[in-house]
Amino acid sequence: MAEDKTDETLRAPAEVKYAEELEWLESVDTDPKPFSWRLSPRMVRLFVLGSQRSDGLDREIPQKWFGDRSFVERSIVTLASDRGLLLIGDPGTGKSWLAELLSAAISRNSTLVVQGTAGTTEDHIKYSWNISMVIAKGQSRKSMIPSPIMTAMERGVIGRVEELTRSTSDVQDALISILSEKYVSIPELETDNIVFAKPGFSIIATANSRDRGVNDLSSALKRRFNFVRIPVVTNRTSEAEIVRFRTTELLRRHRIELEVPPSLLDILLQSFADLRAAAAAANSDDEKLESALSTAEQIGVLEDAVLHSTFFGDRTLRAETLGSALVGSLARRTPEDLAILNKYWHGVIEPRSRKEAGEWPGFLEGGRNAISTLS
Repeated sequence: MAEDKTDETLRAPAEVKYAEELEWLESVDTDPKPFSWRLSPRMVRLFVLGSQRSDGLDREIPQKWFGDRSFVERSIVTLASDRGLLLIGDPGTGKSWLAELLSAAISRNSTLVVQGTAGTTEDHIKYSWNISMVIAKGQSRKSMIPSPIMTAMERGVIGRVEELTRSTSDVQDALISILSEKYVSIPELETDNIVFAKPGFSIIATANSRDRGVNDLSSALKRRFNFVRIPVVTNRTSEAEIVRFRTTELLRRHRIELEVPPSLLDILLQSFADLRAAAAAANSDDEKLESALSTAEQIGVLEDAVLHSTFFGDRTLRAETLGSALVGSLARRTPEDLAILNKYWHGVIEPRSRKEAGEWPGFLEGGRNAISTLS
């Protein structure tokens, strides 16, 4: 059994966190595996989406990503081909988490990642040099610093590029060559100057659909990716499962034992549904919250409320704390966001608290106090 290192890091990667589970799945996996994959496509899907009774396994595998089964299957099929995979969607839809889970299941390594930013260069995609070694001994493969993508090529595993549309055209052009030719040339060297990708190498990239226009992908690069669009979760049951699953993980990480009452989870989900509907009906951006109102932001609101209740309360999550946390997390622009939240609190939460009672009056009070403090 693999040594548990999850307590030694702030956030263990999926292949460490689920190491024992991955080893067990590999030991019972009898299906054919593409290239150097550690698990077969069927087992990769099972690891991501969880097991069912019909799978006939001797143990239950928990679900880790909540979304349409077809998205996961198309992603796996793409990675078994010679094309890259581009996961695209709004912020907080779980693109990066899905990419990490797929990399962990296929390659047992999800950490070969390049983060796309305005400062990302071609060197981050290909290679750079150890200057002190170059000065002392000249340029050689030993003095070269391979990028995470080049390392993935050499090992025949999955490399990842986060926020691809945040990267400049030079970075995107470097990816075109890698995805097309499956090798990287090193013109500074006279010999041993080509790194070929081994079977099993592929790239999973993510792109934020809200970044459209920042650095649009060229037609040439688009042709080398299969697109899988991850929609915002709108199904109430699925969203509740995601929030509950991720919040449980966060509480475990903080070693906090605190129950999240179902009634408060319902209030959180309903509030986000209301705010999304209001944003969809808005006539201009000034009438919308700056927040994407994603599932990830719901998790952030709940985590904030839980931590506040633990450190500054009586270790009981209350509606007042949740209301305050929601306003504090979503009020990013002053005065625009505060005005939107104030209108929602008076127009929706206040009538609902009179009609339905329960936890709503406390939620009303907590949010109202937070709005007053921030105004």
